Amino acid sequence: MTDFGARLAEIVGAGHVRAGADVSADYAHDESLGAEPVLPAFVVTPSSAAEVAEVLKAASAAGVPVTARGSGSGLSGAAVPRADGILVSFERMNRVLEIDTENHVAVVQSGVTLQELEERTAEAGLVYPVYPGELSASLGGNVATNAGGMRAVKYGVTRHHVLGLEAVLATGEVLRTGGKFVKASTGYDLTQLIIGSEGTLALVTEAILKLQPRTAHQATILAPFADLDSVVRAVPKVVGSGLGPLILEYIDAMTMGAITYTADLQLGIPDQVRDTAQAYLVVMLENRDTDRLDADVEAAGELLASLGAVDAYVLPGGSARKLIEAREKAFYTAKGAGADDVIDTVLPRAALPAFMARVTAIAQANETFVVGCGHAGDGNVHLAVFQKDPEKRATVLHGLFEAGMALGGAISGEHGIGHAKKKYFLDLEDPAKIELMRRIKSAFDPAGVLNPGVLFD
Repeated sequence: MTDFGARLAEIVGAGHVRAGADVSADYAHDESLGAEPVLPAFVVTPSSAAEVAEVLKAASAAGVPVTARGSGSGLSGAAVPRADGILVSFERMNRVLEIDTENHVAVVQSGVTLQELEERTAEAGLVYPVYPGELSASLGGNVATNAGGMRAVKYGVTRHHVLGLEAVLATGEVLRTGGKFVKASTGYDLTQLIIGSEGTLALVTEAILKLQPRTAHQATILAPFADLDSVVRAVPKVVGSGLGPLILEYIDAMTMGAITYTADLQLGIPDQVRDTAQAYLVVMLENRDTDRLDADVEAAGELLASLGAVDAYVLPGGSARKLIEAREKAFYTAKGAGADDVIDTVLPRAALPAFMARVTAIAQANETFVVGCGHAGDGNVHLAVFQKDPEKRATVLHGLFEAGMALGGAISGEHGIGHAKKKYFLDLEDPAKIELMRRIKSAFDPAGVLNPGVLFD
């Protein structure tokens, strides 16, 4: 491998190749709870698509595995490298190349973070509305996993906002897909095929992102309910009301207690209400006009009361912001509490009550503690699983995924499959679909060097 390391140094420069003891432990993992860390043989930090292309040519010729990494904030183990492989880190490819205010698009390199893009778009009165919650996440990583987040109920997920890509195939060819236009009927949609492929088809080096006008006024309503079933039954009614919530989240009582305690957050809810509430809906509305926003807030309060809410509280701006921030960090709260896994099953909104009943039954049958919250507006359920026994935990996860799929859902709504959920994906997904995916993978990556072990064995 010494000769191969020398070849990498020729491509990206000796100062941008690390090997052996120079490889930081941070490169061995992402934030997944279920994937074992692995130190790669090499870490390379290219500065251009041309350098990425040469790295991939060399890797394909030598049969060396390649894993892409953005900020390492993923939750499925897709950025965990191979011990005999290369980790391509996009930390140097971190420029916002353009904010086009006439076409309402941003052109960014893969290493740009959501925080950096947020700051640049705010200056132009625009916003990139996909909001996975971790602002240190990179746009390249978001594209690779088709990241979603709390605003998906109104704006959708990453694939709804990516208009085009620059991507490098394993053979070294550099593709440009899509462009600064919002529709096309010209051959296969390669942009959408690459989005969500978790670095198994190509390495994304640049993205053209659709932006939205930035809305000035927002209000957040917190509605406690006596039981979780009432919360999830209310969700389709809120979505169908025409209010167009920016955020529609459910949080069970245990998770609400944990995240507010961790954030030292007082919400001003009377003790009697807090002690009896088993779950909450968080509804955030936005409008360009304060009077219209006030009318929407009043209508939402009336609707929530009719759907069984104990009460509805309009949170002050500071409390609302802190609650959303605490909800964003629910994964880290669960991790700190000792959660053994976190899943993000997605299913039709109307199936949420049946699914949550199955969650309770599966947890009880396997003596497992399962709590959570989720993007209720788009049916994306985030559950923290506390079960130290690996066999029992595998049984619980298999049961949860199987139950979700039986109700018309999918294993992952936004975190991806990675290494962590691969065995469940291969066991539960339609074999014909898996074989077609394998053939697509082979067409994009003939040598099989791009993120081997992710999605497929």
